[in-house]
Amino acid sequence: MHERKRIKAALLGLGTVGGGVYKLAERQKNEMEQKAGAELEIAKILVRDKEKVREGVRTELLTDNWTEILEDPQIEIVIEVMGGIEPAKTRILEALRAGKHVVTANKDLVAEYGRELLDAAESTGSDFLFEAAVAGGIPIIRPLKQCLAANEIGEITGIVNGTTNYILTKMYEDGMEFDEALAKATELGYAEADPTADIEGYDAGRKVAIMASIAFRSRVVFSDVYTEGITKISARDILYAKEFGCVIKLVGRARNTKGGIEAAVYPMMIPEDHPLASVRDSFNAVFVHGDAVDDVMFYGRGAGEFPTASAVMGDVIDVMRDIRYNCTGRISCTCYRDTPVKPFAEAENQFVLRMKVENRPGVLASIAGVLGAHQVSISKVVQKIITDGAAELVIVTDAVKEMAFGNALEDLKELEITREIGNVIREY
Repeated sequence: MHERKRIKAALLGLGTVGGGVYKLAERQKNEMEQKAGAELEIAKILVRDKEKVREGVRTELLTDNWTEILEDPQIEIVIEVMGGIEPAKTRILEALRAGKHVVTANKDLVAEYGRELLDAAESTGSDFLFEAAVAGGIPIIRPLKQCLAANEIGEITGIVNGTTNYILTKMYEDGMEFDEALAKATELGYAEADPTADIEGYDAGRKVAIMASIAFRSRVVFSDVYTEGITKISARDILYAKEFGCVIKLVGRARNTKGGIEAAVYPMMIPEDHPLASVRDSFNAVFVHGDAVDDVMFYGRGAGEFPTASAVMGDVIDVMRDIRYNCTGRISCTCYRDTPVKPFAEAENQFVLRMKVENRPGVLASIAGVLGAHQVSISKVVQKIITDGAAELVIVTDAVKEMAFGNALEDLKELEITREIGNVIREY
């Protein structure tokens, strides 16, 4: 064991998460030696404007000069909470190549450049940890890499975006339409001024890429993940979900199949008795199936100042322990396989199709004929009379390839009896 009792770190960024990390580090200061084998000192904090007054933060810690941190040999840990690709990527790579250890919460960066960053860490025997990149304060990266390492993971299904889960919760419980629920989420600070990354599924897609890479031990990047958001979900879809004993959730899903890895984000009808169905408001949950452990679920706050800071500081404590016991770099890249990512068109799912049609004899036969021609099997049909000679049909299919259903849908649109395709939602 080293004689050293103090480890210095630098914090890159002092926004919501960075502020939480600093506060939590200060809160834990008195017990850090007992927890990690050494004291932790936040020696420098990189900010854009060091003249800005920040309550509770000593001004002498602030710097706008990255080189000052990079070239300080006493700073051993760099904590990156800036977000975005650049300059975060360059600074992390420079830190790793200088032999410093890095903890990050940057899902965008890890999802796209994880291999490059892990390779850089391995080349110098440095730690590169990113628990906070997925699901905020919920432990999922470490369990996948360590606790569940003896399993062949078959599937990961998760609610990993708190904004969309809050919106869908308000739609389900309060009967709101999407726009009303989004406005409420924005008012409460759950949604950004530009919510596109959340409501279109991009944020969840990046997290799916990271989880799939680790779970299946093969590289999956964001561009491999099919993404579909919640903007088309209506109060009427919610009513039908209730009628079927389901709730609608935006899920990230990755499956390891014989034909390759399936990775996607989309709204899904989930049975009310499934554990994911009870995840409300801004909470997140990840459901994992392994061949040895069977089913496990991780649940908690998926974002926020202190939940995310909790994950960041957990990684920092791990790094400190590794430094103290001379075992840094022990868990590097675990993507040693080269499993192909299946084209999403080849993935199989069950579908719930809502459509408005002419209310006259032979309509169901025509629709069934089109679906049958594309090998789409019907498991359930619900018909509601609307008005003006139109009926609303909700058709539930058996499992079928995405491509086959998509082709059938295009043909259904061309039928003269079809007035409107309302929505298509996958079923768990």
